[in-house]
Amino acid sequence: MVGSAIWRALEAKGYNNLIGARSGELDLRRQADVEAYFEREQPEVVVLAAAKVGGILANNVYRADFLYDNLAIQNHVIHSSWKTGVKKLLFLGSSCIYPKMAPQPLKEESLLSGFLEPTNEPYAIAKIAGIKMCESFRRQYGCDYIAAMPTNLYGPNDNYDLQNSHVLPALIRKMHTAKVNQESSVEIWGSGSPLREFLHVDDLADACVFLLENYSEEQFVNVGYGEDISIGDLAKLVKKIVGFEGELRFDSSKPDGTPKKLMDSSRLRSFGWAPKITLEAGIQSTYEGIRSSWD
Repeated sequence: MVGSAIWRALEAKGYNNLIGARSGELDLRRQADVEAYFEREQPEVVVLAAAKVGGILANNVYRADFLYDNLAIQNHVIHSSWKTGVKKLLFLGSSCIYPKMAPQPLKEESLLSGFLEPTNEPYAIAKIAGIKMCESFRRQYGCDYIAAMPTNLYGPNDNYDLQNSHVLPALIRKMHTAKVNQESSVEIWGSGSPLREFLHVDDLADACVFLLENYSEEQFVNVGYGEDISIGDLAKLVKKIVGFEGELRFDSSKPDGTPKKLMDSSRLRSFGWAPKITLEAGIQSTYEGIRSSWD
């Protein structure tokens, strides 16, 4: 989802000498393969959007895989970038890097100020290591390596598998299925009270291009929408957009997760960037783009 969005954004800005590799074409966990790829292609700028990702269940069950795979991916790409003289690198992380009890909204300064959320600790540790690698290569070798931490993302090429998708695509899929099957209700885990922030992936891609063109500092930056919404209100919004007319049933016996998770993106906004896609418009366009493949 993220890589394809950044590719589209770069093309829209007139960058046409783009190269990339899917996971089936290049295993970034294999150092020799990554080094050979960089030697062959000699890229000038690198965007590191590749990662092993998943929801709470996957993060908690496959802890060793999430730690090893993500460390290997970023170690090999960042080190090969340095060896082949890459002029600029953008590393993408996640809002899960912040301590579980960090003050809201989450500021960049809160990194490493407390204990991480246990369920996704391995993934978070890998992403923190990526931030520190960019920082350390900058300090030791003068490399122009920058890092950005996006909030929850949605949009084209999202994952709608109900077993491992995130909350927004899961709600879209559930509502659509219930509408098509003329079901009377949709069950939603939790009370609906937790607050979450959502950013359209095309806005993230726009921010990435902005940073590549305008930012060259050591401090990583948050990339968020700037507002949060309760899961209950999000479900109502998705219901309206999809056109489902049944009842929303919240199962309070299921876990809610963290009560609130909002990022402070004021630093990035102070540089002149702001998101353009409202949550309602973003969900509408996302649904219009995917529903035909389900009918």
